[in-house]
Amino acid sequence: MRIGDLIKDIKQLRCEGSVDTPVTGIGQDSRKVVPGTLFIAVRGTAADGHRFMDAAAESGAVCIVCEELPAVLRDGVTYVVTDDTREALGHIASAWYGYPSSALTLVGVTGTNGKTTVATLLYEMFRLQGEKVGLLSTVCNYIDDKPVAATHTTPDAITLNALLADMVKAGCSYAFMEVSSHSADQKRIAGLDFDGGIFTNLTRDHMDYHKTTEAYLKAKKSFFDSLGRDAFALVNSDDKNGSVMVQNCKGEVHTYSLSSVADFKGKIIESRLDGTLISVNGREVETLFVGRFNAYNLLAVYGAAVLLGMAPDTALVRLSMLVPVSGRFQTLRSSGGLTAVIDYAHTPDAVTNVLNSIKEVIGGKGRVITVVGAGGNRDTGKRPIMAAEAARLSDMVILTSDNPRFEDPDDIIAQMRAGLSPQMSKKVLSVTDRREAIRTALRLAQPGDVVLVAGKGHEDYQEIKGVKHHFNDREVVEEAFNELTC
Repeated sequence: MRIGDLIKDIKQLRCEGSVDTPVTGIGQDSRKVVPGTLFIAVRGTAADGHRFMDAAAESGAVCIVCEELPAVLRDGVTYVVTDDTREALGHIASAWYGYPSSALTLVGVTGTNGKTTVATLLYEMFRLQGEKVGLLSTVCNYIDDKPVAATHTTPDAITLNALLADMVKAGCSYAFMEVSSHSADQKRIAGLDFDGGIFTNLTRDHMDYHKTTEAYLKAKKSFFDSLGRDAFALVNSDDKNGSVMVQNCKGEVHTYSLSSVADFKGKIIESRLDGTLISVNGREVETLFVGRFNAYNLLAVYGAAVLLGMAPDTALVRLSMLVPVSGRFQTLRSSGGLTAVIDYAHTPDAVTNVLNSIKEVIGGKGRVITVVGAGGNRDTGKRPIMAAEAARLSDMVILTSDNPRFEDPDDIIAQMRAGLSPQMSKKVLSVTDRREAIRTALRLAQPGDVVLVAGKGHEDYQEIKGVKHHFNDREVVEEAFNELTC
């Protein structure tokens, strides 16, 4: 491709050099530049790509896209100045890979909680229809039935477009993806042609990055601001931020709700630990999902499926066939009558939702014992809140290590304990070793009790001092079950 083919969709403030030069590759990492590369100088959170423009040119870059020109322009290099290289990167990546998002029916899911569940269930739902489908999620990316390891909730723009292009090559018709607040803020989704957007909810999270709830909301909202007129926006109208998300949305707005009039109205009829009977627009359906928060997720999935053309009756049948996502309210039972629930809940609101769901189902006939920690080098403000919510809604809490990363896990636990009242502290233990914390909770449990293991869900590692050690909550629970029944 020529330089001109790649920069035609970006705002050009100035161009120095030929746009007819052929390009052999694109990139934003100067260390990976080879002769023929178009280099985009992006201002990142850790480094500014503008510092490495000369290094990129030295390595053979034929074009440099930047927000400000270097002091010296090199002969044979084309310099393109734009006002936002993050956004330019998305458009250039899309052009380089042949605009793959336009060849797919692409739907993005954003919100604090539920993104993974909604995106994954939509992927499963349309595969049940016999369609070839792609998925971009926190747990794993899929090109139809081929798994591709996920390192970020939403990949960088180049990786993202490469994956979408692979989906097109594989014959996929649909793609569903999580849209994180980081990716929206960093313009990783710029240049993508979305056919729909879904908003689940918004509560406190990622304050280490966004600093304020307003900035966090603004990042989420920018996704809906970018939707085209032919796209749909499906929002949870029971969340006060649902209407805010679509204030400037050019797409067709639809709503789902458990509490008020909506396009897709649900009602919980019966809850159990192995499923929920719900009514959707007046039609009952038995599902394998538990809890009010999952009822919202299912409404979002049903609504999106119908908006994408699936017949309502067919969508209900497919809803009844879906199974929970790994690590999301995953229920395990021992032969001795013990029950454990593994859930990715790692925000105060998510912990509250899961515990309320458990308490609603068991109806006071058993105790709730919660094992919970908080990740290191992330939003420290949510730590005391999470501990307080866990203690408020549990009969016993064991505070433990999550992914401490580069922090001391005991310091994290101490910060969580700071949120506890003297009365709450009486029912809270601290067991730093996560394996031992889970084993302790299960040893304390009796038949009829439920042990919630929160925070890591699907993850199969524990990150300590920059190293990921194998650790899987489900495996630890099953090992403990076996020990207790021997």
